[in-house]
Amino acid sequence: MSAQLRIPAAPRSIAKGSTLKDLLDREAVDCLAENLSLVHPAFDPQAFRNTAMNGLQPLGIIERGRHIAKALRTHLPSRFEEAVNILLSSLTPPPPEDSDLGLAVFFYLPHSAFIAEYGLDCAGNGGDDPFEVSMRAQYEITRRFTAEFSIRPFIIRWPERTLSRLMEWVRDPDPNVRRLCSEGTRPRLPWATRIPAFIKDPLPVLSILEALRDDPSHYVQRSVANHLGDIAKDHPSLAFEICERWLDGADKARKWLIRHAVRHPAKKGIADALRLRKLAAAEANRSTRRGA
Repeated sequence: MSAQLRIPAAPRSIAKGSTLKDLLDREAVDCLAENLSLVHPAFDPQAFRNTAMNGLQPLGIIERGRHIAKALRTHLPSRFEEAVNILLSSLTPPPPEDSDLGLAVFFYLPHSAFIAEYGLDCAGNGGDDPFEVSMRAQYEITRRFTAEFSIRPFIIRWPERTLSRLMEWVRDPDPNVRRLCSEGTRPRLPWATRIPAFIKDPLPVLSILEALRDDPSHYVQRSVANHLGDIAKDHPSLAFEICERWLDGADKARKWLIRHAVRHPAKKGIADALRLRKLAAAEANRSTRRGA
């Protein structure tokens, strides 16, 4: 059955005359309806299509994800755990690390939105705590797309238990899961709900960044750098202190991370940021000479 499941093809980047919202249009809705029909015979694909397409056209990409998630809620079983298990059974396998699906993975934005919108409510899950079900769903979604948007309501609602789970995931073999731990906790993640508690005090997430600073995946390290850049917007002294400490014993990849983390304050001419970039570049050059 899994061989019949599919996601729509999409380009690597948006062509002139197109927009991101085009990724969630008629073809994506049809594909989602077909996938769900394969794994849940009671699902009514045409009724879902009608609901999902009604009012979709004027919406942007994020709003389309939420709109389609609302349609899923209407046409899947009312109990969240049952509905999300059907959604998970309709997922295509996680792509290999060397695959490049381009923007096609945005097909799973409604799945992510479904978890964020309905995975926090005990009443919508027959009175049972939906946390474990939601965490399992986000783990599977982030292996195929990203759960950086859907994890944030859980951090806001249940900060301690969610951060505890993310600290387990920093050791996951899948770099997409490890990246979620950094990207999902960014206080000022673009397109996403901000996390006011971490804007005010980023200390609770620093252990995640420490665990991932030397991650073997550049994809993960870039997220750590961007997260530090977020911290630098509200707590520059703390961000610069972390970068200064990380320079000690840093390899080439970590030096790149430091330079990337302070690039925006450096562009503004902030002396500490300029100094850190210069130190990281000098250290990188010395390391290159020693290795020659």
